[in-house]
Amino acid sequence: MDPQTILCDMCTEDRKPAKKTCMKCEISMCVQHLQAHLTTPVLLQTHPLTEPMDLCGNTKCSQHGKLLEYYCLDDMTCVCVSCAIEDQHRLHNMKTFSTAHKELLEKLKAEQLILQEKTDDENVSLEKWEKSEREKLGRCSVSLIEAVTNLRDISLTSVQSSVSARMVSLKTSKSSMEAAQKEKDTFRFLQMYSQVHQDVEKAKAVDLRKGLEPGSHRDKLVEEIRQNGEKMVKQAFQFWGSLLTLVDPEHHQELVPTGSDLIFKPQSLDPGMSLSKDKRKVFHNSWLGQCCATLLICSTKTASSYQRWVVSLPVESDWTIGLCEKTSAKNLKDGAVYGLCWEDKQLRNLITETDEDSQLSSSQGLKVQNTGTAKTATQFNTTSALITYQGENGEEPVPRPEKVEVLWNFPASTLSFFRRTGQHQREEIITMKLKVSVNNWDLVPFVQLGKENIHSTTQQQQWKCSCGKVYSWDGNRYRDNRSGSYYQGCCSCGKVLRPHITEMVCELY
Repeated sequence: MDPQTILCDMCTEDRKPAKKTCMKCEISMCVQHLQAHLTTPVLLQTHPLTEPMDLCGNTKCSQHGKLLEYYCLDDMTCVCVSCAIEDQHRLHNMKTFSTAHKELLEKLKAEQLILQEKTDDENVSLEKWEKSEREKLGRCSVSLIEAVTNLRDISLTSVQSSVSARMVSLKTSKSSMEAAQKEKDTFRFLQMYSQVHQDVEKAKAVDLRKGLEPGSHRDKLVEEIRQNGEKMVKQAFQFWGSLLTLVDPEHHQELVPTGSDLIFKPQSLDPGMSLSKDKRKVFHNSWLGQCCATLLICSTKTASSYQRWVVSLPVESDWTIGLCEKTSAKNLKDGAVYGLCWEDKQLRNLITETDEDSQLSSSQGLKVQNTGTAKTATQFNTTSALITYQGENGEEPVPRPEKVEVLWNFPASTLSFFRRTGQHQREEIITMKLKVSVNNWDLVPFVQLGKENIHSTTQQQQWKCSCGKVYSWDGNRYRDNRSGSYYQGCCSCGKVLRPHITEMVCELY
């Protein structure tokens, strides 16, 4: 018989397995002794029966001394009738034992299905992820240890051999001189002197400086240490970054370069702006015009579940980065936009909302400054809010990020912005929920440099030559403001006019 089987308390000899337990009588009964409880109406109505259980004196309320008959779903505890109608449980959700058992069993089954689906999903399997990371780090650490050990052994062996060879020469010369000085016979002394002289000269030539002796062997070893050392340092750096990513993946993700399939597609370019041949860098010539451009970030590949891009942004000018409606890229006010905006030395978010969303945000006390964007036919407007963090002096504005990583999660309909502060470190700036359905709006990644709709196509910049003449640049050539004459590159005095200095202001990583 199973040791955990509950036996009948009324059997005097050859105790049989219990069929039910009476909570009021506090006894367990077999089929034979249970008949009285089943056939007597009073007992059947007033004596609650449960599956066989070891009572251990836990059937009565510790506060009132009455039989525990109900289960409080709010506090998840068994209570007596006095607890249920008089004390702190009187307003709680109370159930009889049988009803509570049935309802909670159904709840557990539903939760079991949810957990089963979660653990069966290979994409979020924690154990598989841990095993994969452990194996990857194991291979990486073994490779690193082998590289370090190999470099150490080569260096130590070479130095040890060099030092041993030099010490042998010194000891040999010392022994030779001592033997010669002890020799009293003139003939034998002269015969051995030639060898003693060679040993002494060899010892005198020994280089007693630390390290390897100068020569091709040392040069070759130094070059090998440099090459292997650089690889070893790179491996150590990657291993260090992998450990950070393993422990805190949210804030430590390796800065993996974006694919070469991502390029800038200009929608508007100021005359002073230009693109590199690979269309991944943006340049600005301050003499030719202002830093002002709107560029889409396009890909030749189709993303499945997410899209990621990393952009370095200009230090001096304003910028906006995020998602916009493709048809309104040239004028962001005409459509939906979700982004991060650096304007007037403040970092703000841009979110397109419905009127209902805006009212909800206001009712929740969010500090949202309406940008004044005109409503579209679908009744959407764009709002802006200052992004702050809890600093030593309370709420402080988030400083300008130099490099921003953007992650667009399609299934979750979220757009996350991170500040890249190192090869393996990033800080989340903000994650926003895309309240506009991607199915209804054709959203695309974009970068806007400078303020929207501000171009310098008609603006003429002036430059004064050392001879006193003042020139204006109209986008193609220089004009002498006094005479009205045009010049290509040199003043009438022969001095070269102001050179065109071009600098990179934006780059896709």
